[in-house]
Amino acid sequence: MNEIKQLDNEIFERGNKNDAFKDYFVGQSYLNMLSMEGVSIGNVTFEPGCRNNWHIHHKGGQILLVTGGRGYYQEWGKDAKELFPGDVVNIPPEVKHWHGAAKDSWFVHLAVEVPAEGASNEWLEAVSNEDYNKLK
Repeated sequence: MNEIKQLDNEIFERGNKNDAFKDYFVGQSYLNMLSMEGVSIGNVTFEPGCRNNWHIHHKGGQILLVTGGRGYYQEWGKDAKELFPGDVVNIPPEVKHWHGAAKDSWFVHLAVEVPAEGASNEWLEAVSNEDYNKLK
């Protein structure tokens, strides 16, 4: 079996294991907070097969800037979109969604939290293995 190689040339430092949010991920992720002033920006790295749970950003929304690997973004009731470095995903507030790595690739994105008064994040159920395993 071929080993999945680590990412080359990561733009930002990977950061530590994302233990603070581990209950909301299937698999291992890493988090390096790049900014907490004005706009919250996190460099999130997903090991192959790792994805976050379905979740909703209330009021503010989120922007994903893909910087490495291959992954997916999916909104509730829609097909998953394959993501590659250079892709940008604008997630409006109140949209149920998930994002994470492909089964055979690391995945890295910057998660930009769109500021809004009273903004919050609601974590929901995990993406089922059955649904995830249907992705190419």
